[in-house]
This record gives sequence, C-alpha cells and structure tokens, in this order.
Amino acid sequence: MSAGSGDARREKILEALRGAEGPLSGGALAEKCGVSRQVVVTDIALLRTRGEKIVSTNRGYVLAADDAPVRPTRLFKCRHTAEQTADELTCVVDLGGCVEDVFVNHRVYGKVSSELGISSRRDVERFMAELASGVSAPLLEVTSGYHFHHVSAGSEEVLDDVERALSERGYLAELTDYEAATFS
Repeated sequence: MSAGSGDARREKILEALRGAEGPLSGGALAEKCGVSRQVVVTDIALLRTRGEKIVSTNRGYVLAADDAPVRPTRLFKCRHTAEQTADELTCVVDLGGCVEDVFVNHRVYGKVSSELGISSRRDVERFMAELASGVSAPLLEVTSGYHFHHVSAGSEEVLDDVERALSERGYLAELTDYEAATFS
C-alpha cells in the first residue's frame, strides 16, 4: 500500500459519512474501504486530530454539523477484574458519560482496540450479555487488568465526576507521559 493510500482512504471515509443518511458502522466503513475495522478506528482517530467532527454513536459514526459542539473526551487508564467490568461501565454511564472505546497496549501485539459506544445501562447489559455468552473475553484479561477508555460527555464537569468516581472505586491507574501523548 502506498504512503498516499491512507490519505485517500480517509477521504473515502469522509465522503461516505457526508453522504450517509444515518450512522455508519466501523464494519460498514471497513468493507467500503477494503480494510479491517481496526484500520477504520485508527483512521477516524486521525481524522478527528485534524479537526473533523466525527461523532461515535452506539449505531456507528456520524459527522456533526459544523455548528454542533464537539463533546469533550478524556482518556482513562483503568485496572480492575473482569467481574468489575459492569460496575465500571455503569459508573460512567450513570454520571452521563459515554464509553467510546476500550483498548489495551499489549507488549507483543501493540494496541488492540474495540469501539463500544456504551452510553446507557441498557448498553452495559447488552455488552455484559455478549461477554457472558462465552465467545469472547474482555481485553483487560490479556494485560493483567489494565486497559484504556476514551469517555465523552456533555461537559468537562461530567468527565471530572467520572474521573472522581472511578478513582473512588479504585479503578483508575496512572497514565504515563508516553500513554497520555500516544493515546489521547
């Protein structure tokens, strides 16, 4: 793949989002571009860093209107057991946050991530039911409980409340300078 192909693919993603009548899933965008969903997630992050107002919803990605405010987002590094996952997610959504994604930084495999878009107790219940089906295990199990979430909210104050609540539960781990610079 040539160096310019990433730029062309990101433009194709933007065109698809502009022409969509509703949210487009990461899988649909991946199929359209002939790449993996993980590549799309990375491309979306790169597009956001250059100022594109792409919003994650529980049904996929949408472009925010130019005058629409972009929701504040914060990176949290967490550590807990798989059994505490529902409590962590419920804590965030009950305070008004949306858990946009989960990822781990594996020493061999690198960054492994998944979009979540969990913004309600119902979303938490669905996610936990999928995990309980036994088909997959939480990503935190490959990194001794350590994992990251991007959490969005309607205000920085809500994100402060989420940070405080996660800290009080003992779920927050300290971000290294490298992690903050690389994953924010």
